[in-house]
Amino acid sequence: MKGIILAGGHGTRLHPITLGMSKQLLPVYDKPLIYYPLSVLMLAGITEIQIISAPDDIENFQRLLGDGAHVGLRLSYAVQTEPRGLAEAFIIGADHVGDDSVALVLGDNIFHGPGFSNLLQRKAEDVDGCVLFGYPVSDPERYGVGEVDGNGRLLSIDEKPERPRSNLAITGLYFYDNEVVDIAKNLTPSARGELEITDINRVYLERGKADLVSLGRGFVWLDAGTHDTLTEAGQYVQILEHRQGVRLACIEEIAWRMGLIDRETCLRLGTQLAKSPYGRYVMEVAAAG
Repeated sequence: MKGIILAGGHGTRLHPITLGMSKQLLPVYDKPLIYYPLSVLMLAGITEIQIISAPDDIENFQRLLGDGAHVGLRLSYAVQTEPRGLAEAFIIGADHVGDDSVALVLGDNIFHGPGFSNLLQRKAEDVDGCVLFGYPVSDPERYGVGEVDGNGRLLSIDEKPERPRSNLAITGLYFYDNEVVDIAKNLTPSARGELEITDINRVYLERGKADLVSLGRGFVWLDAGTHDTLTEAGQYVQILEHRQGVRLACIEEIAWRMGLIDRETCLRLGTQLAKSPYGRYVMEVAAAG
């Protein structure tokens, strides 16, 4: 499975702080926001990942992450000149996806929960259709909402319904088989001029090949796309890290524990950041072996 992180857009909900830099480079407590979706793909066992962003931001992402080799990844970069919808990611990334299945994660989404890596790896195996991830919310009328049967098979998708059929909001993490590239290429732009991810999901729904996995009690899903949610995300990460003594979305630790790099490499990466608490944590993790 290939991975795509969509980190485009203008971040207008976060103006003026995003007038000079990408939303996905803003800090969520001790690390850039993009570390969180990147860590999700790594936990799923995906190592070939393309980051799609606006033209002015690509160099900053490259400066931050390089080619990914230091953490055992193969990163590539592509430009979305204007935000023309989430589904355009599969058209831009068609060569990157090739003949494989693909996971798309939005660059401002944060996920955390017990057993998440095992869940992701199970769902990434032999994808036939699409796998969406739902999260129970108290205000489903603000989201795209999925209704499922007892087996997790998706029955309906409604965008911001007045009378939601369930409380499962569809999150910004999507697994698709290779058909998604052709489906995206044949979409018609919506009334707002964008290629909608919901239209892709409805194609799979009509084919009877759409599943919705509920991330239930114990999981956290945050969309850090506004001033309030960005602050709340930082506070959540800070509290959890301080209380438990672990670091969320620490890509060096994940790379080591996933077998992408060895202990010595992890220790060296931590040493390079040794003046920060983040770097010292990486060193301690590697040293504890």
